[in-house]
Amino acid sequence: MKPYFSALLILSTVTTMTGCTNLIGTPKVQAAPCENPVTKNDVLAAQQSWGKAIVAIGKAENPQAEAQSTLDRLYAYDLGTVLFKPTLASDDPFRGTEKEALSYFVGGSVSEDKGFALAPYNKVRFENEGIITNCDTAMSMGEYFFTKTDGSEIKVEYSFGYVRDENGDLKINLHHSSLPYQAK
Repeated sequence: MKPYFSALLILSTVTTMTGCTNLIGTPKVQAAPCENPVTKNDVLAAQQSWGKAIVAIGKAENPQAEAQSTLDRLYAYDLGTVLFKPTLASDDPFRGTEKEALSYFVGGSVSEDKGFALAPYNKVRFENEGIITNCDTAMSMGEYFFTKTDGSEIKVEYSFGYVRDENGDLKINLHHSSLPYQAK
């Protein structure tokens, strides 16, 4: 190979490589533009919808149908895996399928499930510790409070993950909740 061809090859290779890397040699990653990013208000609206749905399940003439509608509208089972760790679950702490999630809300396929959403509740309110949004996904963590018909409240700690579906709606793909730790 002629010397000037070698120099040209090296120069073009270095130019190409530096166009793809930063100064310390790691690849640059550019995120694709996000056309409709999830906002904090989107998460707050999704939380309101979830709270109203829990109340509606407990008041419904057909709680099973109402709970199934809630799962269809608010959870991402139609998009893929949903990680669900409900509050009042110990023998089987995780609900890996939509059928098991339905059981948690209204009883059914998991023997320890008594129907959490059948309490019934008058209101559910969220107090967020934080909300993180990232294009088509979001996470929130904090406490939510379930107001029973006698006015008493149950405080539960939660983490939810959300993903935006093809219609632009937020759906839950992570639901973890637990009762606060109580020292003995």
